Amino acid sequence: MLPKFDILTPEQIKSVHDQTMRILEEIGIEFSYEPAIEVFKSFSQKVEGHRVYLKREFVEEMVNKAPSKFTLHARNPENNLICGGENIIFMPGYGAPFIHESDGTKRNATMEDYNNIVKLAGASKNLHMTGGNVVEPTDIDDRIRHLKMMYSHIVNSDKCFMGSASGYEKAKDSIEMAALLFGGKEVIKEKPALICLINSVTPLKYDDRMLGALMAYAEAGQAMVIASLVMSGSTGPAALAGALAVQNAEVLAGITLAQCIHPGTPVVYGSTSAITDMATGSLSIGNPECALFTSASAQMARFYGVPSRGGGGLTDAKIADGQAGYESMMTLMAASTTGINFVLHTAGILQYFMAMSLEKFMIDDEIAGMVLRYLQGIDFAEEKFAFDVLKQVGPGGHFLTQKHTKKNHKIEFRRTDLSDRQSYDGWSKEGLDANKRANKRWQDVLANYVPPELDPQVNQLVEDFIEMKSKELLK
Repeated sequence: MLPKFDILTPEQIKSVHDQTMRILEEIGIEFSYEPAIEVFKSFSQKVEGHRVYLKREFVEEMVNKAPSKFTLHARNPENNLICGGENIIFMPGYGAPFIHESDGTKRNATMEDYNNIVKLAGASKNLHMTGGNVVEPTDIDDRIRHLKMMYSHIVNSDKCFMGSASGYEKAKDSIEMAALLFGGKEVIKEKPALICLINSVTPLKYDDRMLGALMAYAEAGQAMVIASLVMSGSTGPAALAGALAVQNAEVLAGITLAQCIHPGTPVVYGSTSAITDMATGSLSIGNPECALFTSASAQMARFYGVPSRGGGGLTDAKIADGQAGYESMMTLMAASTTGINFVLHTAGILQYFMAMSLEKFMIDDEIAGMVLRYLQGIDFAEEKFAFDVLKQVGPGGHFLTQKHTKKNHKIEFRRTDLSDRQSYDGWSKEGLDANKRANKRWQDVLANYVPPELDPQVNQLVEDFIEMKSKELLK
């Protein structure tokens, strides 16, 4: 990764930290889950009802226990991922209830959509994991939806994936399934195989569903992204500095709880904070303010010595059009160049997290490939200066037929998967714009994708667990 671009000065980072400690000590955080309250009481923190007041020294001590980097393990070890340091991890969008078709029509997401997105992520050379709740498959009963979604990641790819964060019991089911896949709970406790997304309720609150999942993952030694979505202007101050302090307080409170339960639990400092569009009252994510939140969050995470999550191909657009392209490139580039490690929503997201598009997925996958190439920078090895070749070609010559060119263009030049570079005459034979090319491409990828083989015995164990849990949950 290229050197990171910092937008905050050391003095500004310290001011955010100091304001955060004032919030935690004087205003507190509401935890709507009694087991979490009991944890804080056991550490002698002040509790009034569900309001917890965290001492500065205590928070700093607990956050310091979190690792600066950790490894997520895939069933194919070649796809293991290091989260933190100089590493960046791209994955699909998360949690959208709708699918937007290429013509702009909207419909509810289904399990078929879910499987297709997981397969596209599995096939991508730019996405490093298949993500988590890539859409909400509304044709599956909510009581067993988490089981079907986990199974899709298990059988359709051998990359890393995320587990359910919908309460303590569903989190436990995710952990059980991962244990079956990897050979036992002790194996994954030693080598974490799951990561989940824990979201606060802004301002300054965590609900029972997220807290239950947080506690389950911490107990099992699995990783988690602890994230805040401050809507600056509605659920947080309109001033970005104030909103950043609210976000920071929420994230640090979650990290603190995780470390209280199991010191050394792998955590990621997460931000999805953005602004409220004051004309509509809606969340807006495809804007420079969102990119600033992401960039500042990368620095705050480095200040606390933990990996960071933020950004993605974020947009407020409703279709894979020009707006979707320029907003997504801005937000993904900001995340990538400022040092974000874990990038949810890299591909497919539309309408401020409300929808996914398979066309947008393919366009974002192209953007991700471009960004990854940019992050590689320039190789300055002596051979790359090509002095001897230049001497041979001389003034007025060309390099098209040189062996040096044949060797190096494959290494140095990124070939496009979706972008059109033909002449106008070549392009005009089909005349397809990016949206239409993306529509054709995702269908071609799915038609040719063969999921990696899964050990039949392991597959049977997982299927038996799903059948048993489904009967139990659907009584």
